Amino acid sequence: MTSGTAGRDGRQAADDGSLRRFAAVWSRAVFPATATSMTRDEFEEFLLPLARRLQTALRAPSFDTQAAYEAGAALVDAQCTDPDALPQILGTIDTCLVPYCAPDLPLPPEEARARCTRLQHALAAGFVRQLRERTRSEQEAISQAALAAATEAEVALHASEARFQAVFEGASIGVSIADLEGRVLVVNDAVAQMFGGREYFQTSRNVLNWMRREDAPGVLDLYHELVSGKRDFYRIVKPHEHPDGSVMWVNLTVCLLRDSTGQPQYQLALLEDITEQRLLEERLRYEATHDELTGLPNRTLFLERLDEALEEGAETKRFGVCYLDLDGFKTVNDSLGHAVGDQLLIAVAERLAACATSPGEMVARAGGDEFAALIAGPDAAADTATLAHRMLTALAEPVTVDGRELLVRASIGVVEGRAGEIGRAEVMRSADITMYRAKAAGGNRSVLADADSNARVIARHSLTNRLPSALENGEFFIEYQPLVRLSDGSVRGAEALVRWLHPVHGVLGPDQFIPLAESTGLIVPLGHWVLEEAARQARAWRENTDGLCGGDQLRVNVNLSPLQLAHKTLVADTVAVLKDAGLCPTALCLEVTESDLIGADEDALRPLRQLSELGVDIALDDFGTGYSNLAYLRRLPVSTLKLDRSFTRGMQRAPADPVDVKIVEGIVSLAHTLDLAVTVEGVETGVQAEHLRMLGCDTAQGWYYARPGPPERLHTLALADAS
Repeated sequence: MTSGTAGRDGRQAADDGSLRRFAAVWSRAVFPATATSMTRDEFEEFLLPLARRLQTALRAPSFDTQAAYEAGAALVDAQCTDPDALPQILGTIDTCLVPYCAPDLPLPPEEARARCTRLQHALAAGFVRQLRERTRSEQEAISQAALAAATEAEVALHASEARFQAVFEGASIGVSIADLEGRVLVVNDAVAQMFGGREYFQTSRNVLNWMRREDAPGVLDLYHELVSGKRDFYRIVKPHEHPDGSVMWVNLTVCLLRDSTGQPQYQLALLEDITEQRLLEERLRYEATHDELTGLPNRTLFLERLDEALEEGAETKRFGVCYLDLDGFKTVNDSLGHAVGDQLLIAVAERLAACATSPGEMVARAGGDEFAALIAGPDAAADTATLAHRMLTALAEPVTVDGRELLVRASIGVVEGRAGEIGRAEVMRSADITMYRAKAAGGNRSVLADADSNARVIARHSLTNRLPSALENGEFFIEYQPLVRLSDGSVRGAEALVRWLHPVHGVLGPDQFIPLAESTGLIVPLGHWVLEEAARQARAWRENTDGLCGGDQLRVNVNLSPLQLAHKTLVADTVAVLKDAGLCPTALCLEVTESDLIGADEDALRPLRQLSELGVDIALDDFGTGYSNLAYLRRLPVSTLKLDRSFTRGMQRAPADPVDVKIVEGIVSLAHTLDLAVTVEGVETGVQAEHLRMLGCDTAQGWYYARPGPPERLHTLALADAS
């Protein structure tokens, strides 16, 4: 036997021992409250397979409560029907199932407890369902016996009366007989006990007096159909209020008794007191619809109420939803622990619940640190905004937990509308999107939903999901914008600009998808593809000119993202691309945004320095949008500054803005002193180009020369003056 086999056998033996101990504890608790004919040891053996099924359900990777539901039915079949039996059954599972049958899976304690609770709910549901089916069978048997006795009365009155009397008085459920006018003629002991004794029936009683507004709709119609002979029976669940104010719930079945000619004669009522079952159902319902930590309604109940408010033709007419998320709650959990986080959630829940002051308002915990408020009423639009303000105000004061003052901030998405015009899924999606808009705007505020913003977020999500397949399907292509030498107007090279030919939205510019690619990490493979395509194109251009490595030959500029810059294989990948394309390093210029290099240490600059030493030009893109401090340029491995267009807009028309002229003049002078070339982007007019030439700028690009286009149009300069 291997050590692994021995270990598994040991674990199995330990599991079997724990399971048997659980079954023994369960048997000791439940056996005294049963009416079973089994001995104590036989009952324990009966419980053992049920305990094993509960253990299996608790440990299963895919959680399912069916085993617990069936266990509840099996317990009823085993005569565990005493009123005290079910609380003992559930109590033992609640306290002992997890300790004795701990899950093998790495489940958090809260998840194991949640599973245990749901198993209790399912077992109780199976128990109640089986008990009800059993009771119905008894009711049918009694009803059939009563009908048979009444029928046989015409033939053998004495025998039938004796038989009926035995069934009538010995029945464990209540039986009463009334005439067609509703006057109660006779009741058995079970009915008398339900109503506090036979004294209750000493005065004349009529079943119509027991009809209440709390009864299910249409009960009176069912009654009249029965006494008129249009139906033979009906079954309902109804409440009955005792004189002391307590409420008894009754499972009531009323049957029509006919005479030998088939004419209606009496009505027979079978009554079962289900008050305890009703209370159990209400408790289970409460636990299923309320948050265990805060006591607030949970997401399930919130969505039920939202569905009611959204129904077309709802009396409330309008609705409003506030979806709230705590800003920075994860930091509290991570730094102070989940116990402090739970106390904070409890305090927040109390404050938010106090904000719901009107009957049509409801606050629920949607999950985690998210809460939701619902308003239903004709003035929902104004009331929702007011409620959102109250909620933010209620959270403005710090919360004290374990002697610490914790500042609470929240972002709220507000959605309001008219009933019948929007579905639940759309409301919740809009509320969630709007809440994140509030968070992105700085948090601690509420934002009202609007369709355009939602559409943009949904479109952004759609584009993000399609990006990987777009790269695989070849949906990207590159356009090139010429770089023109200002001294003679010749084309020096071109910047490679990636485009996305989306099958639905058409051609998308980089500003529409590059941020998405950066946020998902896809920018690395996409940037590598752009580099490969641009290198092959640069090779093709150089093959159409004299020489391959001459200093004046065309070069291609490729943008480099921060994620690419930090990628460990950047240098090796770039060298491999140049080698595969047969391209000299001097034909490639990598553009890095100035803000990406601000504060960069030597480790971050090392890849650029290595590429620069190989002969690859490095351009500092959007120069002037960061610190605009030329002093730090001395330590950067850059050969070109790309001046941001904001510095040259004042030169588009004559006379030029003297401040812009002085700024550009100073930058060009110091850049040339540092042996750096200066490229200007965004050139749109001839006047602007001439100013930049006179100030000593080396190259320029912009719509004045050419818009980005296919590579074969590189030398086609339009010189379209925007002025």
